[in-house]
Amino acid sequence: MEVKTEQFSEVAKEELRKAYTFLKAGATFVRIRRETALSTFPDAAAAQAYGAIIRAEAIARLPELLEEFEKNALSNGAKMFWARDANEASQYIVRLAKERGIKYVTKGKSMVTEEIGLNEALEKNGVKTWETDLGEFIIQLLGVPPFHIVGPAMNIPVAKVRDLFMEKIDLKEPTSDPVQLGHAARIFLRDKFHRVDMGIAGVNMAVAETGTIVNVENEGNIRFNKSSPRTQISVMSLEKVVPTLEDALHLVRLLCRNCTGQKLSVYVSMDNGPKKSDEIDGPEELIIVIVDNGRSRIYQDTIAREAMRCIRCGACLNGCPVYRQIGGYAYGWVYSGPMGQVLNPLLLGLEKTQDLYRATTLCGSCKSICPAGIDHPSLFLHYRAKDVSGDAALRAKKTPMMERIFFRLWMWAVTRYRLWNWGVRFVRPFVNKEAHGGMLREVGGLFKGWFRSRDLPAMAKKTFHDRWIEAQKTEFRSQKSEATTEKI
Repeated sequence: MEVKTEQFSEVAKEELRKAYTFLKAGATFVRIRRETALSTFPDAAAAQAYGAIIRAEAIARLPELLEEFEKNALSNGAKMFWARDANEASQYIVRLAKERGIKYVTKGKSMVTEEIGLNEALEKNGVKTWETDLGEFIIQLLGVPPFHIVGPAMNIPVAKVRDLFMEKIDLKEPTSDPVQLGHAARIFLRDKFHRVDMGIAGVNMAVAETGTIVNVENEGNIRFNKSSPRTQISVMSLEKVVPTLEDALHLVRLLCRNCTGQKLSVYVSMDNGPKKSDEIDGPEELIIVIVDNGRSRIYQDTIAREAMRCIRCGACLNGCPVYRQIGGYAYGWVYSGPMGQVLNPLLLGLEKTQDLYRATTLCGSCKSICPAGIDHPSLFLHYRAKDVSGDAALRAKKTPMMERIFFRLWMWAVTRYRLWNWGVRFVRPFVNKEAHGGMLREVGGLFKGWFRSRDLPAMAKKTFHDRWIEAQKTEFRSQKSEATTEKI
């Protein structure tokens, strides 16, 4: 997927004009469903807190747990491949497809495969790729990125889907009935499943103590991808590992409630290697590809590594006031919303994602919702600090010299109240002279970026402090006058 994170401001302005009323209403509906589902726990807050503890332990013990997972997965009969970066992961899967003479593959919904650009790599090498999640299938045919982690095509009108299916999958009769459109996609994809030899899916969780991989879904397409083909490839980012099966089950319950407001999704699949000799269904070989793609580097930063707790539930998107205004396209890559704002800067570098971790109100809604216990606002501030200092590990670009000098002088001034008050009095006439209609709308120089999307009210002729002193003096004079009158 092409990275467009540096176009955030421009795309966000365009998206704001579209006024996604359905997104705001839908987010409210999902939040209500989430709260209702969480209320089925005896103690919802404790359940969420326990999930955060599990993820905190998993990240703290990550190297150890990954080794344990590999050992147990291999003993279950699975094969393992550790990919250092996106290219190595994609090329390994391409090589597997070529060795087996694969003409096409079917894919279950997987964000990490989008992260590594797997579809593009396979297509370039003559291997047709079919997304089998309905939403992913629609956006694949349209050639657009996902709009939302849970509903990738939730912004696509039904009429557009109808026209798309008539053109791409030979829909026989035009219809605007979502059920019939879903049925048409089902028939088309079921034919692909019947003859597929390689299926690819992601991994929601990997259990260290048993070598089990866990998938959660509602449509059943992932289960098809894992049972129909001879070869199953499961791709996971290395932070998906959890210590025990009990931990995984608790996180599944949290994932479903926070993701779609369900107590449990329709399908939960757990795989312990390829099918056994006495089993009918399942792949003949299971290959687990573990993708690093910069995460080992991220792990060295003890604050930034907290972003790796994310379980991809998407609850933070529904709670985010910024996402609810602009949708997912503006974020410019696989991960959007607060989830993307904490993950994208680490994976792509701070220089390419500056607008993302600055496009936040720091309201803490994402933090309050997160079942993994991620402190999003603190991470945003951490990224900003690292960006200013030009941190090489997080691929930040050092702030220009003049800007650094300006803000040092600014800090020096604002921490000395007498100097600050003098400065305010000095600039007030100049600021008010440039204001039109009571608002200052454009300023050049170092403030140009700030005013690109903000206005500033004209400054009052007198500060509140000055007006208060005058009011006190006026009141004193009045009281003195009244006292003199009484004496007379």
